[in-house]
Amino acid sequence: MKSSKIQSAILCFLVCGVTLVNGQTGPFDIEDWPETADPDKEVHYVSADPNAAFFPVGPLWFDGDLSILTGGDQITRSINIGGHSGVKTFGNYLNISDSFYFDWGDNEFIDILIQFYGDSAVLGDDGQPRDFTMLTGTLPPGPDGNLNTVNGGSLPIEAKNSKWNWTLFRIPNEIRPDGLRFIGEIAANAVGNTSSGGVNGGTIRFQSVLGLIVRLVAFGEEGAFGEPEQINIFESAETCDPEPETNLVFVDINQDSSDHLELLDNLDQTVTIEQNIGPANDKRKAVRADGFYMNFGITENFLGLPCNEPVTIKMCVTYYDDPALFGTLFGPEAFATDSLGGIGNTPEETRHVSQGTGEWVHLAFVIPAVNLAGVNTAPLTGGPRLIFDGAALYVSRVDIGIIRSGDHPLAGVDPLPDCFEDPLICTDLYGQSVELNFADDTQQGLAPGNSGGDQEMIQEEAGPEGDRRMAIRPAFDDGSSNFTHNYLNFAITDEALGPNTQPNAQLAICITYYDDPALTGASFRPEVYQSSRNGQTTFAFTTPDIAISLAGSGEWRGAYFEIPDLKFNGVNQGPQAAARFFLTDKIFFSRIRYAIIRPCGPSAGINLLEDCKPPVSATLSISRSGSDSVRVSWPLNATDFTLEGTGQLNPPAWTPSTQIPEFSEEDQFVILPATGESYFRLKSN
Repeated sequence: MKSSKIQSAILCFLVCGVTLVNGQTGPFDIEDWPETADPDKEVHYVSADPNAAFFPVGPLWFDGDLSILTGGDQITRSINIGGHSGVKTFGNYLNISDSFYFDWGDNEFIDILIQFYGDSAVLGDDGQPRDFTMLTGTLPPGPDGNLNTVNGGSLPIEAKNSKWNWTLFRIPNEIRPDGLRFIGEIAANAVGNTSSGGVNGGTIRFQSVLGLIVRLVAFGEEGAFGEPEQINIFESAETCDPEPETNLVFVDINQDSSDHLELLDNLDQTVTIEQNIGPANDKRKAVRADGFYMNFGITENFLGLPCNEPVTIKMCVTYYDDPALFGTLFGPEAFATDSLGGIGNTPEETRHVSQGTGEWVHLAFVIPAVNLAGVNTAPLTGGPRLIFDGAALYVSRVDIGIIRSGDHPLAGVDPLPDCFEDPLICTDLYGQSVELNFADDTQQGLAPGNSGGDQEMIQEEAGPEGDRRMAIRPAFDDGSSNFTHNYLNFAITDEALGPNTQPNAQLAICITYYDDPALTGASFRPEVYQSSRNGQTTFAFTTPDIAISLAGSGEWRGAYFEIPDLKFNGVNQGPQAAARFFLTDKIFFSRIRYAIIRPCGPSAGINLLEDCKPPVSATLSISRSGSDSVRVSWPLNATDFTLEGTGQLNPPAWTPSTQIPEFSEEDQFVILPATGESYFRLKSN
């Protein structure tokens, strides 16, 4: 009962003797509550730092009512950074559960106080302020309006200061159609895990906060912590030289060469270098760790300084996959999180298990949020340290690259494009295509997904007279539940396109759909999918302009899409799926095909769905250009065409034009003599 909590809180309040100064403004001391806190307001809070003691300010301040959830698409992990411990989000969501959520049912506003670490996650991808949105209420999201997304405001650029900071969001607790507030009482028709009055076991869920680091979260009555304008003031960042215009260093043991990367041999990371390592036809000089660790120092701060923003590291290790050491687990382990001694560790599941192929293997690891202070690399800077669990494998070369971001000149450039997290994508071991055809009951690596929630799907016959087929459509608004069923989702079975551990795939999609005259103007597209961005798997979305709109021809037609960076983790569908389809009406699909366009190996660049691509066309125009010449022109973007001409059409004898096109602001063109009969065409290359 809350009465016992109130008594203990009152006792602590009297003993602690907290003094408040409500007129002050920040930035406030991160080791205690902001001095604007109000002891007479109700507050629920949780600290993610086991070494921090935030005592209740008043008798209605309750420690432990809140919890920070983890799992599924709302994963958090512990992190030490900026001299303190906290948790970092490794998914799109930060979901906060309040076991006493019903206390907020009469509150028009709820204040959310957070202590966060000021890195790039608090701003948008462009480095500018962005809105923080929170999801309140419960499923379903249908016409009864049980879900509500509210805007908590934004943080200024100054909040990215590489320090711990307080911030205060104030969100409205709005009224549902049933007359009750979204936070405080569960709707009668709520579904899913509503144990804390919200979605997925939580109460208030922060949306799209991949990488956000928090140390404390508190919910309070309006004014419990002061006003946002009092709290949301931030210390300046320390000055630092800008990131250099570099992104790659390496050391090649076999070739006795290096570029600003040095193999270390000290402390607990001593090594032994030996000759004649590897298969009979490829003997090399290589290094192995004497113990568990192998480490490398970056010379002359070539990739940047510890005071620079943490970066995404792509590390490429060339190692001998010794058959005698099959099953050895290795990969990056510890890395610096800041310049103050903060250490992070990569999850064990991201490390590699050697396969014992007897070959030299070129293997990549991508590690986000690495500070260049290094671990046991001083006085040099460094990236992650390698760990070998078991007998140490031999390494002949290591490359350390940075995937730059923001407005850096090398932003978005992969410094090691030929090194892959799963080299097996360059073989024929994994499948290249899958198919689901309802018309002939074909399921080759692809099956109907789970039908339920907001993606209830109906299989039935559809199509024009004379070509009726079994097909699938979203239930949409058939009244079967309170969801609006706009989605179709398909399951990839038996890892038919390879495991989730492979890097982002370029995926071609071909859909056979019924172009229903009754649904002219309705549209569909693959919408949400999972993608690895800077070493973290997160949700990604296609843009609405790729959607296919129905023309109402009354025929079965084909639609083609490409997604360049897809992981097969699936969205609301497991264990594997591609993208979830969003449809604006009851559009039928009869056949679904996926194909991977591999970046390397025997299938490199091959698209098995090339025949599904729409034909490319361009308009050719001819006009007079003086008394004895003509101007033949076509669009600027029609770059894959060749101009051909002929003097007769029966039979034609088309020959390519030898004249090099000129360019205007509107088109490309050639000027040709107007002599006799001439015919022209554009031929696709």
